[in-house]
Amino acid sequence: MSNNRGRGLQANVLGTFDTVVMAVAGSAPAYSLAATTAVLVGAVGLASPAALLYCAIPMLGIALAFSYLGRIDVNAGASYSWVGRTLHPFLGFISGWALVISATIFMVAGSLPAGSMTLALFDDKLAENTALSTAVGSVWFLVMLGVVLGGARLTVRAQLLMSGVELGILALFAVLAVLHSHNARAFDWSWLGFSHFDGVSGFASGALLAAFYYWGWDVTSNLSEETRNSRRTTGLAGLIGVGIVFLLFEVFTIAVNVILTSKQIEENDANVLAVLGEEIWPGWGGKLLIVSVMLSTIATLETTLIQVTRSLFAMGRDRTMPSALGRVHRTWNTPWVAIVVVGAVALAMFIASNALGSVGEILSDAISAIGLQIAVYYGLAGLAVVVAYRKMLLRSAANFVLGGLWPLLGALFMFWIFVESLGELSGAAIAIGIGGLAVGLLPMLWYWRRGSDYYRPAKLDATRTVETGYVPEGAGVLSRLHEGLPTDF
Repeated sequence: MSNNRGRGLQANVLGTFDTVVMAVAGSAPAYSLAATTAVLVGAVGLASPAALLYCAIPMLGIALAFSYLGRIDVNAGASYSWVGRTLHPFLGFISGWALVISATIFMVAGSLPAGSMTLALFDDKLAENTALSTAVGSVWFLVMLGVVLGGARLTVRAQLLMSGVELGILALFAVLAVLHSHNARAFDWSWLGFSHFDGVSGFASGALLAAFYYWGWDVTSNLSEETRNSRRTTGLAGLIGVGIVFLLFEVFTIAVNVILTSKQIEENDANVLAVLGEEIWPGWGGKLLIVSVMLSTIATLETTLIQVTRSLFAMGRDRTMPSALGRVHRTWNTPWVAIVVVGAVALAMFIASNALGSVGEILSDAISAIGLQIAVYYGLAGLAVVVAYRKMLLRSAANFVLGGLWPLLGALFMFWIFVESLGELSGAAIAIGIGGLAVGLLPMLWYWRRGSDYYRPAKLDATRTVETGYVPEGAGVLSRLHEGLPTDF
């Protein structure tokens, strides 16, 4: 079967630079800061920079897991494929399902701020209107749906433009924040230690929120079938992406704590970055940072759409979900059925979310619920790499630390914050988080009974694939033409 007949995703579209941009856009630095900083400071106060630091270390372990696994199995489903072929197909399906559910919830949680930020450029009062914010956010969502439908090249061009402007504005304000002299409080190095956390449970709730900040860099793995030399590129781009957003998150979280008073942070829950901008550069600062948040939100809607549609595409191709989801458009080489289905579901959820309350309330519960689901699929990937590389871990110190110990610690950290935070979260957040995962048991058992080949996997073993070396640039197409077959050689 040939890619030209519209059966597979389009190979070799993205290069290294494109993929790094996608990783950074996936974590959505400006959006994450705007949506989550007030929640994080509310949860852990001056320990917020420490929460981001101590979540970055295990998060790099998970990024290493994705990097190592991506070398031996090129699959748009990423952890859905890897976990299924190492731990158990049921866990693999739940891993993929956790991404699908968290991404779908996020598209609602993310479209609201995209709408309210757009309105805030014209009038702050309009931005508080949930119905209007939802309507404008829905328009942005549909535009991004069209871009993702149009193919990987169009997606990357739109991303370069949006993320380029966003990161330029953030870099400017990072410098201005350092030079700013009117401060609410002086910076103290203890903010990066453990002394400001309210015990173990306080640390866990901070870490769960911090996991949401970083989430999204792994879009590079979902694009692996469309990336040149993807066995090396996608994992490297994910690691670079985590590093870049870590620096941005730390600078801005410290700036918020230094420059704004506790009252300002509390009163501007979803608008804290605009208030910071206004303090740093009166008149223009607030508007410019609103522009960066708006672009970041729209950009991350795009990367989230890629993650959920590529995951559903892999599931449809493996017949663990309706096989129509595995269909690819003849012209654009994109999984058009998955894109249309996701669009319809998300729009229905936009309408439903309007009945649930204010932008701030919807964001708070949704972010916590997504945190639980992220912890599940990141944690499983961290375990999967240890199993896949188990015969190679003692061959070198690098293999042992980077392919085994660090990802394992990352996985244990993810499962720990999942368990610890259950006692801290609201009933609504737990219902969305755990209930969303439980719904996945229905299609899983149904397609398992129907005999999908996914549930009889070829085991993933690094010794059989790494010794073959990376796929040369031009030969990448081979790995992309599998349909339910193992992708290692």
